[in-house]
Amino acid sequence: MEEQELIRQVQEGDEMAFSKIVRIYKDKIVNFLWQLTGDYEKAVELGQETFIRVYFKAYRYKPIAPLSSWIYTIASNLAKTEMKKMRKYFVVSLEDIQNKYAEGIVFTENPANSELIKNVRGAISSLHPRYRIPIILKDIEGFSQEEIAQILQKPLGTIKARISRGRNYLKKELEEGSFKINLS
Repeated sequence: MEEQELIRQVQEGDEMAFSKIVRIYKDKIVNFLWQLTGDYEKAVELGQETFIRVYFKAYRYKPIAPLSSWIYTIASNLAKTEMKKMRKYFVVSLEDIQNKYAEGIVFTENPANSELIKNVRGAISSLHPRYRIPIILKDIEGFSQEEIAQILQKPLGTIKARISRGRNYLKKELEEGSFKINLS
């Protein structure tokens, strides 16, 4: 069944259609939120809140954008709010974030690849959210720059600049780190 039809059914109160939407997007949204927050439990919590909002605000959805963009917008806004709260109340070291990422990764047999993955995740974690969110949406989640502009409600030029700057920061961070790679 097409996404537009599913959300229309949710707007009419169909809980089975809502369950299908959750099944389609739950893992993707939790993974996205985990990469943003660095905390799996928090990502699951924010994922649940995302789908609560999808259900109760389904009437606000307009079919001018893909359903996925709307859901990622909700998740992204929740994550931004949560990250602001976390900055106010908690101090977390970069090492803690890297360790949290490393716990959930299934590494290949090549130790160089596992080290690379840890370094890339650590470098992504160190980015300011204005760069981290577009980088994750583009390079990990596979969204187009136009879709990211819709999700983050920013002009396309801003998104292109943030992705470019974010990649430059990542390149610099990785080149200065203990594991140098060629990002050219």
